[in-house]
Amino acid sequence: MKVTFLNPPQTNSKYKFLGVVAPSLGIGYMAAVLEQHGIDVDVLDASALELTYDEIGEEILKRNPDIVSISALTPTIGVALDSADKIKQVKPDTVVVLGGYHPTFEFESVLAEPSVDVVVRGEGEYTFLELVQTIDDDGDLRNVQGLAFHDENDGSLVLTPDRPVIEDLDELPFPAFHLFPMEKYRILNITTNVATIITTRGCPMQCSFCSSAALHGHKLRRRSYQNVVDEVQLRLTEENIDTIAFMDDTFTLNKRFVYDFCAEIKRRNLKFWWGCTSRVDTLDEDLLQTMKDAGCITIFIGVESADQQMLEKMNKNITVSKTENAFKLARKVGIRTIASCVIGMPEDTRESMNQTIAFVKKLNPSYALYSLATPYPGTRFYNETFKKNLINIKDWSKYTLLNPVLETIDCTSSELRSIQKNAFLKFYLRPGYLIRQVSTDGLVLLKTIFGVARQIISKQTNGNTDYNKTNVNKGK
Repeated sequence: MKVTFLNPPQTNSKYKFLGVVAPSLGIGYMAAVLEQHGIDVDVLDASALELTYDEIGEEILKRNPDIVSISALTPTIGVALDSADKIKQVKPDTVVVLGGYHPTFEFESVLAEPSVDVVVRGEGEYTFLELVQTIDDDGDLRNVQGLAFHDENDGSLVLTPDRPVIEDLDELPFPAFHLFPMEKYRILNITTNVATIITTRGCPMQCSFCSSAALHGHKLRRRSYQNVVDEVQLRLTEENIDTIAFMDDTFTLNKRFVYDFCAEIKRRNLKFWWGCTSRVDTLDEDLLQTMKDAGCITIFIGVESADQQMLEKMNKNITVSKTENAFKLARKVGIRTIASCVIGMPEDTRESMNQTIAFVKKLNPSYALYSLATPYPGTRFYNETFKKNLINIKDWSKYTLLNPVLETIDCTSSELRSIQKNAFLKFYLRPGYLIRQVSTDGLVLLKTIFGVARQIISKQTNGNTDYNKTNVNKGK
C-alpha cells in the first residue's frame, strides 16, 4: 500500500493570523507509525507549500497513493472536503480518509460527502495503521476500533467501538518530520528552523471551550522528560532545528517535569530557543527563571477575561490577581509573553469586554491575541450554545476565533467585530509599544506588527479567495 498524508490549505485561522506555519504533529506521528511498520508513506503539506487545488490534484497523480488521509480542524473542514473532491476527481479509486478534531465529532456530516470514504475518530496512530493493514488484506473495517463509514451494501452508518487512548506515550516513534518541507515553516512570518513537540495528551482542567480535552480526555498522559529531550536532541542534530514550540495545552502543569526537563537540557548542553503554553496558576519566579536559563523565550498564557464572573462561567479556575502576578514575574525574568483572551462569550457585555481589553494593556505582554468566543464541536461550550440556539453561523470556515459566530447580551456580530478590531489596533499601534519593538526586536518584528495591523484593518477574517469556494450545504 502507498499512503499520502495531506495537510490541506490553511487560510483562515489564528495561526495564519499570527504568521505561524508549522508541521502537523498528528500527521507526523501517524506517518512515523506507518513507517515503523514498513508501509510506504509520504506527506503533502499544501498549507506550507501554498498549493492550489489543481496543484494538489497534480501531486496526487504524481505520487499515486492507494490511500489519502486528510487532517481537518473545524475552520479547515471546508478546504479539506474540497481537497477530497479534487482527489476523487483525478484518481477516483483512491480511498479518502478524514481525521482530526472536526471529523471526530462531526463524522455524520463529513461522511455525507461522497468524496469521503472513512473517518478516523480520536487519536489516529493505531486506528489508521489498522485501517491501512485491513484494506491491504481485504479485511472487514468493522473490526477496526475508532472508525466511522457507510456500509457498502446498504449505505447505513457504521460506527465501530471507540479505541482506548494511548497510555504510554513513550512507545510512539518520534514524528516523521523528515517527510515534511521543513524549510517552509515560520513563526511571526519569519522563516526559521522550527519544530513542534508535544509532551502530554489530555488535560485535567475543565475549561468549557477546550476541544483538546474533548478529543484526548481529561486524564493527563505525559511522556518522560528523557524521551522528550531525546526528541529535542534528534531535531537539533539531524534536522538543523534552532527553535521548538511545545504545543501542550499546559506545558507547566507538572512543575517537577519542567525542572527535570530543563536540567536535562543543560546536562546535555543543548542550545536552542523554545516556547510553550502555560496557565497563570502554574507559574512562579523560580520556575520561570529555570525555564529562561534553559532557553525559553516565549510563553503563551490564557488570560481569557478580566471579569472574574466570566472566568467562572468558562470554568477557567484562575483569578485576575494571579494573572497579574504571572505577567509581572515573566517580565522580571525576561521571557516574552503572549496574552490570549476571549471576548464575545454569550454573557459578555461591552463593559466586561472593555475591561478585559484595558486589562491586557495593563499586563503589558509582548503580544496579545483577542479571540472571539467560538464554540467548537465536541466541547461543552458548543453543546450549551447549540441547545440554547445561540449559534448564528454554521459556515465552519468562519470558526477561526477571528470571526463572530455568536452574539452577546448587548452586542451584535458586527459590533463584536468592531470591538475586536479596535482591541488589536489599540494594543499594537501604541507609540510606546512600537518603540519597544524597535529597541528590543528590531525592524523585522516591527514589520510583523504592521502586517498584523494591516490584516485587521482589511478583511482580517477572509482568506485567499481561491479557497473560499465553500458552501453551507457542504457544512463548510
